[in-house]
Amino acid sequence: MDQPAGRRGYNTIVTVLALQLAVGVALALLLWGLAGSVAGYSALLGSLILVIPNAFLATRIVLARRDRGARDLVRAAWAGELGKLALTVLMFSIVFVTVRPLAAGFLFAGFIAAQLVTFVGLLLRDAGHEELDTDNKNGE
Repeated sequence: MDQPAGRRGYNTIVTVLALQLAVGVALALLLWGLAGSVAGYSALLGSLILVIPNAFLATRIVLARRDRGARDLVRAAWAGELGKLALTVLMFSIVFVTVRPLAAGFLFAGFIAAQLVTFVGLLLRDAGHEELDTDNKNGE
């Protein structure tokens, strides 16, 4: 069954966020068992530092798609990206100041592992539709 492009995009966003969280939790459990609790919760925090701001950005963009006009979408994307960056910096700052003990290498490993899942989203998007039907006749 063919889905509208907007719904397919929403499903991809939710899938990528869920996979990012799942990879973060799986890595944290693996590291918890292999390297101890500090490594495990450090990796989990790193993945959460990525997933939460990404969810903020996704929410901004999905809600903007309901509005009319490209200007609203661009404005929402800019605000979402700036908010995502600010949340990421804030969350890293909070974790580095308040969490003791912390394994910084595992924190960044969790962040990077969850970030790599973003590429899965690109693959899902491309696999979801081979070619969009567009009219490129430019009014002819």
